[in-house]
Amino acid sequence: MSNVTFVSNQTDFKLKQASRHRTWVERIIIANHKFPSDIQFIFSTDDFIADLNKQYLHHSTLTDIITFNYNSGNYISGDIFISIDRVKENAEKFKTDFYPELQRVMIHGILHLLGYNDKTEAEKRKIRKKEDESLQILDRI
Repeated sequence: MSNVTFVSNQTDFKLKQASRHRTWVERIIIANHKFPSDIQFIFSTDDFIADLNKQYLHHSTLTDIITFNYNSGNYISGDIFISIDRVKENAEKFKTDFYPELQRVMIHGILHLLGYNDKTEAEKRKIRKKEDESLQILDRI
């Protein structure tokens, strides 16, 4: 049984159309022949994400997302921490609106849980293609 939740930590951000986004996440996971389980999106600040990045990944750079994978077999589970500050800045940088950028980051975390990586240029192209395909599915929900 799926339990996809959206919470805010140290920010007043609240995801619009949560049920639509929950359905989308579940469909993407099922389309990849897996089962959605406990997935929590935690929307937070640059400072909070930077602390997580330093503590758990030993990186001192800013990032828009950190994904913790708790998968068990074919059941997809994890915590996806997203910096609302980074998403806002990246939306401006890439000349897009906030929500399309947020949705790209959200599905990026899900794709990581599904086993997609982005370390090499080939992996980056593949995950970007999957992001684009996933965003098209959201447009139909």
